[in-house]
Order: sequence, then structure tokens, then C-alpha cells
Amino acid sequence: MGGGAARRVAVAALAVAVLAGVASAAVYEVGDKAGWTVMGNPNYAAWASSKKFRGNDVVVFTYNKQFHNVLAVSKADYKNCDASKPIATWSTGNDSVVLKTAGHHYFLCGFPGHCAAGQKVDIRIATSSDAPSAAPTPEPSAGGATTAPAPHPNAAPKALPAGSSVAATVAASLLSLAAAVLA
Repeated sequence: MGGGAARRVAVAALAVAVLAGVASAAVYEVGDKAGWTVMGNPNYAAWASSKKFRGNDVVVFTYNKQFHNVLAVSKADYKNCDASKPIATWSTGNDSVVLKTAGHHYFLCGFPGHCAAGQKVDIRIATSSDAPSAAPTPEPSAGGATTAPAPHPNAAPKALPAGSSVAATVAASLLSLAAAVLA
């Protein structure tokens, strides 16, 4: 295979690999239409258990930043509603968090009384070796959740399915790039 043909195959393989990663990630708004709040007593445990989270999925916390925030915390701090030593803190009112690692990701609101009132969520990404029986609960690592770019302010606050318009835009960009390289 000549240098040009090898380069075309490499670019095509890279485009396929990137598209596979983009198409497999989903975006979820925590609490769906209720958002991240104590108003109306949203059941975040029920919300989280109704979803099947995977690595690189994005959870979006939408809330009034004057009254709420988002803290990533350890399992013990989650259980005790202890906001004094967060792993990470978000406070913009429209925060996107990429879930990179398998296991539990614990989040709570650090405003006094909010966690105790139920404003906390345990988002679990299953590992491929998980069986229906209870497995040990790993502690979240400091690098387990990272900040993603915030969604556009005019974006509708709802879960976007895998392969959403973001993936289509990325795919079109990659195909344009590949076409330019191959030309």
C-alpha cells in the first residue's frame, strides 16, 4: 500500500473510532424537567435508577445558582450529607459533568439542609463484570468526573439520546476533514 493510501486508511480508521466514542455517549439532565432542586421533592434515587449510565455519558445539573450548587463527594460524605470536603464543586447553574469511570459517582447540594431534604444523587456506571448480585462499592476517584462544556443556553433541558445532533455535527466535521485529507 502506498503512502497516500495508507494515510487515507489511517484517517478513515481514526474517524470511525472517534465517531464510535461520540455516538455511544448520552446526555442526561439530572431530575429531568424538575432539574436540580428541593422544590417539589424530586426523587433523585428513582431518577438515577431509571437510567443506564455508561462511561463518558454527561449529566447536566440545571438549577438556580443563588440557591443551589453541585458537589462531587465520597460515599461516606454522601451518606452523611457532609459538604465540607468536596472532590469537585460546580456553581454556574448549568453544569455538565462527564462520567468517565465505572462505579458510583456521588453528588449533593452543599447549601445547608438541601442534601438532608433529598437533593443528592448516586449515579452508577456499571462495569462489564457486574453481575446481578451486589458487588463491592468502589469509592469515586478524584479523576472520575470532569467538567464538560456547558450546553448552549438555549438548549432544551432534556436528555439527549445517544447519536444526538451533537454526534451528527461531529460526524459531519470528521467526514469533511477526512475528505479534505483524502483529496
